[in-house]
Amino acid sequence: MRAAMRPLPLLALAVTLGAALPALAEAPKVVASIKPVHSLVAAVMEGVAEPALIVRGAASPHTYAMKPSDAKALAAADLVFWIGPELEGFLDKPVTANARQATSVTLLEAPGVTLLDAREGGAWEAHDHGHEHTHDHDHKHDDKHAHEDDHGHDEVNTHIWLSPANARAMVAAIAEALTAKDPANAAAYTANAERTARSIDALDAELKAALAPVAGRPFVVFHDAYQYFEAQYGLNGVGAITVNPERRPSAKRLSEIRAKIGGLGAACVFAEPQFEPALVNTIVEGTPAKKGVLDPEGADLKDGPGLYPALMRNIAASLKDCLGS
Repeated sequence: MRAAMRPLPLLALAVTLGAALPALAEAPKVVASIKPVHSLVAAVMEGVAEPALIVRGAASPHTYAMKPSDAKALAAADLVFWIGPELEGFLDKPVTANARQATSVTLLEAPGVTLLDAREGGAWEAHDHGHEHTHDHDHKHDDKHAHEDDHGHDEVNTHIWLSPANARAMVAAIAEALTAKDPANAAAYTANAERTARSIDALDAELKAALAPVAGRPFVVFHDAYQYFEAQYGLNGVGAITVNPERRPSAKRLSEIRAKIGGLGAACVFAEPQFEPALVNTIVEGTPAKKGVLDPEGADLKDGPGLYPALMRNIAASLKDCLGS
């Protein structure tokens, strides 16, 4: 994390009937990398300002290419929130080169975030599901592309927002960074963060009840994005079509997954809107498995504070609809 050197503007305060009105200082310019991160940042900033978003619509951070408008937004930023170079590799150099005056907040390293090891291979074994460790925050990013074969493209699973506990930790880190940059609006950031944390707790309880009937039923996903979600709700993902979504899976990989579907009786195979759906058709052909769609990033959802709960509910509903029918 790099401390910004920009001086704080003078604050103008007004008091009416004993209550302090919001400070008249300009709110910080904030950039968020992907839609789930943007949603949590927007929730904490609600009523103060709106963050900018880089990866919009159905684009994926795995395949995204920077645009001139993105570089311009980074250059003007006071704060940049992203998961980290392990996920948004396209941002690794631009955060340093373009966002020179910004504080970069790598949420993968946020206090309280628990990480799961990336699962090996496209067809997971039962013992792969429980590998969990707490990030020591001292790892190096130099070899982030060194494991793009059967070990996947990350040493850790980077889709941390699909754990409600991690989402709460991210919200706390977001509020802390915003308060440090903009103390004039500290009360608003704190209140918003507390409200968002409560809503995440309620959402977690709702999803636990909804998914209980399909816990343990085997399914296959497009890529290993859902491990945190599976761990939280007792779900049984048994494999992924591709280890690295940046590369088309080999014929050997597809054969392994088809065998896994047959051997374990996987009920569903899930595509993702950001990637080629034809691969799912190839996988399920000749098997009793049904097709579904899971979206870990909210491709078709409206940006903003409401995206995160809608994203989590949509994943739960897709799983329940396919596995329960």
